[in-house]
Amino acid sequence: MRLADSFRSERFGAVRIHELQRVIELDSGALADAGRPGVSTGSRIVGPDALRAIETQLVIVVPCMNETRSVIEGVLSGIPHDCLIVLVSNSDRGPVDRYEIEAQTVEQFCRLAGRSAITVHQRDPGVAAAFKAAGMDELIDDAGLVRAGKGEAMLVGMALAAMTGRKYVGYVDADNYVPGAVQEYCKAYAAGLHLAESPYSMVRISWHSKPKLRDGRLFFSRRGRSSEVTNEWLNRFVAEYSNFGTEVIATGNAGEHAMSLELGLKLRLAGGFAVEPYEYVDLFEQFGGILESPHPEVMASSVPVLQIETRNPHFHDNKGEEHVQGMRMQALNVLYHSQITLPAVRQAILDFMVAQGALQVGQEPPRERTYPPVETLALDLLYDALDAEAQSFRQLDGLVAEPPIVRERIPA
Repeated sequence: MRLADSFRSERFGAVRIHELQRVIELDSGALADAGRPGVSTGSRIVGPDALRAIETQLVIVVPCMNETRSVIEGVLSGIPHDCLIVLVSNSDRGPVDRYEIEAQTVEQFCRLAGRSAITVHQRDPGVAAAFKAAGMDELIDDAGLVRAGKGEAMLVGMALAAMTGRKYVGYVDADNYVPGAVQEYCKAYAAGLHLAESPYSMVRISWHSKPKLRDGRLFFSRRGRSSEVTNEWLNRFVAEYSNFGTEVIATGNAGEHAMSLELGLKLRLAGGFAVEPYEYVDLFEQFGGILESPHPEVMASSVPVLQIETRNPHFHDNKGEEHVQGMRMQALNVLYHSQITLPAVRQAILDFMVAQGALQVGQEPPRERTYPPVETLALDLLYDALDAEAQSFRQLDGLVAEPPIVRERIPA
């Protein structure tokens, strides 16, 4: 894969946000020197061996909710062969058990492709019991189940990834209609993680375009209705500290993103759709140098955030304006309540939300739920309880002799 080089980055303490890099070639040829400068200046090449080295250590988590079998099959087919698949479902269990259909789809795919995978339903009572036994009561709702939200599904997926012994975790939404786009996202994860050259790295995807039907024809929109607002306010947050305007953040709502588990296990994830923008907020809070960091070893290194613009258009389900508005407001909620957001930005957010009709004058934005880092979990207890109590927890071996999670790999 050939990527445009990144010549500029914005620093916020130990966090280094790289400007958007474009995918120039999906396949840059069989080059032995991975990461070397391109033949022409301004590009970086990551060869197939370097990509595969990352992919063999990469877990791809697919949060899923009531997607059709054919769409799920397409997503699975786009995930590179050496990546481990983890499907975390919040689909209906009745009157038709949609999770059972999803699990059977993954099982059949693994059998045909010779792959391994893990599937689990986040609302399985056994999953809630496992996370409670492992020390994360905050994840459990009043009904005694894991809370129903995307951020919660991502946390479950990261915990499962941590138990596999692999080094990286990436996320791909299950509602992607183009298998080639899924493959490009995963290849971009591998390329970015290779180029980051840091144990604490993150790669976030900016899709090339999101097609929509207008007057009977496709219009390839360059901006997302939610990300446009989130990016503007995250950049304003950064600019208030630097005193220089910036547009460096282009991936505030990036559902497709990946990171090293050394970084991911230290992050505090937010619930629901606040999860992606809160990753930026948490990076700034933990590693931005404003507050004392609980991880001095990370501060002594760096946290590179690579943003990569892909080539494939992003076709997915249109969930409506109410869904988009909810995503916007959840992003602003976490930014408003951050302890390092400066007063001028906090007041501007409040004024914007009142103008949008999301708040009445005098109201304050609600607080989004956040969770302790996954590294605080007792992973050995989590696995034992999942294996014993979670009926939806399945390790699918395909043609591979060893299951995805081996008890000896799990840190006590």
